[in-house]
Amino acid sequence: MSSTVTIEIPREILHVTRMTPEELRRELAVSLFQQGKLSFGKAREMAGMTVWAFQQLLGSRGIPVHYGIEDYEEDLTTLRELGRL
Repeated sequence: MSSTVTIEIPREILHVTRMTPEELRRELAVSLFQQGKLSFGKAREMAGMTVWAFQQLLGSRGIPVHYGIEDYEEDLTTLRELGRL
């Protein structure tokens, strides 16, 4: 079950930062990913971006994609389950 939470941001903050609500959401997603609080997939979803666009955004900021052995093994399991390996 999916649900959303609404955060109130004063208009003045948007005005001062010269950001749209979408840009602010994207910045939050990048920050949470960089801190290791969100996975790549969840951060990408939050940012409302494609995989490629989110990778490019992270790369343009010098933010490495966290991809450890656990992620690799998880991906292998998923590929096996999908019959693609």
